[in-house]
Amino acid sequence: MGKDVIVACDFASADAVFDFLDKFEGRKPFVKIGMELFYAEGPSIVREIKKRGHKIFLDLKLHDIPNTVKKSMAVLSRLDVDMCNLHAGGTVRMMEAAIEGLTRPDGTRPILIAVTQLTSTDQQSMEEDMLIHEPIDKVVMHYASRAKSAGLDGVVCSPLEAGKVHEVCGCDFLTVTPGVRFADGDIGDQKRVMTPSEARKIGSDYIVVGRPITAASDPVAAYEKCVSEFCD
Repeated sequence: MGKDVIVACDFASADAVFDFLDKFEGRKPFVKIGMELFYAEGPSIVREIKKRGHKIFLDLKLHDIPNTVKKSMAVLSRLDVDMCNLHAGGTVRMMEAAIEGLTRPDGTRPILIAVTQLTSTDQQSMEEDMLIHEPIDKVVMHYASRAKSAGLDGVVCSPLEAGKVHEVCGCDFLTVTPGVRFADGDIGDQKRVMTPSEARKIGSDYIVVGRPITAASDPVAAYEKCVSEFCD
């Protein structure tokens, strides 16, 4: 599976996201639909963007009791998304239930990945807010290992952890990494970041890039720069 850039379409309305996607003309970037857009527009926004020919990562980070997650994933699988996710902290049983719900009658399903620790989380906040005192690297690797044992395809992790995840879980276990910024860009509210070229060298399979592309004066040029640095 080749590397790809996923554009985080964190917009508040359908009009805003379509205005953005229309700039790409013939290009069909892989897009992420997160909570903001999904909660604003509902499943119809997924269907419309899919109809336009884009691959979709539906980023809703499910985390609930196993049965609720199973039923919710069954609904999401009917939206024909290409990738979706949940929180690894929900336990192996929850992750196993998610796969059960996500798998269609013909045996196919979207890629399913688990969030380890959010890229806005650092060691201090993990210890103070979650009472987790293990090193963050160890916590991420443990969550990744549990996700693999549950049958998931990969994890969301910081690009700083992608190489180590592959060492622990194997090269075929996907790493989807937000927290990517251009060398001259603002890191925003991310704590653990890398450039696209650095993420490629360390082994990220997919990078998720939002504001460096969506807020750029020329979003298409920013996207092309990101693809060039990460994929070529």
